Amino acid sequence: MGNREWMEFAEEVARGAGEILRRNYGRRQSIHFKGEINLVTDVDRESEAYLMERIRSSFPDHGILSEESSEHLSPSPYRWIIDPLDGTTNYAHNYPCFCVSVALERNGELLAGAVFNPLLSESFTASAGGGAFLNGERIAVSGIEDLRRSLLSTGFAYDVNQSTDNNLDFFREFVFAGQAIRRDGSAALDMCYLACGRFDGFWELKLHPWDTAAGLLLLREAGGVATRLDGSPYDIHQPDILASNGRIHEQMMAVVRRGMGGKTPEKR
Repeated sequence: MGNREWMEFAEEVARGAGEILRRNYGRRQSIHFKGEINLVTDVDRESEAYLMERIRSSFPDHGILSEESSEHLSPSPYRWIIDPLDGTTNYAHNYPCFCVSVALERNGELLAGAVFNPLLSESFTASAGGGAFLNGERIAVSGIEDLRRSLLSTGFAYDVNQSTDNNLDFFREFVFAGQAIRRDGSAALDMCYLACGRFDGFWELKLHPWDTAAGLLLLREAGGVATRLDGSPYDIHQPDILASNGRIHEQMMAVVRRGMGGKTPEKR
């Protein structure tokens, strides 16, 4: 299969899982806690079971990395990276900002990705070298060149009240440097919105591969830039990201340096 075919499969299963989320949205959820405030719902698990079954039945030799289960290891060079419900806390509170994220990599190289928001019926897709799309229409990052006029997005980790590495220093600096900041609780959607020009910049700490795999490919294919907070190369196994339309990246890095105050990014 070519990258476009991989993308079409990723979109198909993301839409299928998204229908599970849409169908159950607004109903009373059975909530389980993985930590003090880090939760998982039965809908997370139903969505994940659907994705796992579709992938395993179609590509039984492929590996799978998912947020809610142990990694399915495989000698195959192909690995699917899935988040069956990005924005679980939002979903549990009936806050309408969540999605399904599905990506495929081969030997660590991202080939295809799809992020589906079932409430808005927005399907973000990308394939390596093939561009990025929203509901089939090509998308690109914004043309904003001034950080002061930029709409930014970020998020906070579940241990924000326990860890000193909590993003508050960076948030404080960006509040005064940008036009406005949004914090909607879905890193995958943040990166898609950056890719299509709704946001101009994004940063976050303590992320996982399933948070950013599909979004990173979308961003790159839409002309955006992603590094670590210190400007070093970013990949999905790094915990911190600084992403932008490329035009305000240096300005964002200057703000990060002020917020960093001599600290270095957390190493995994």
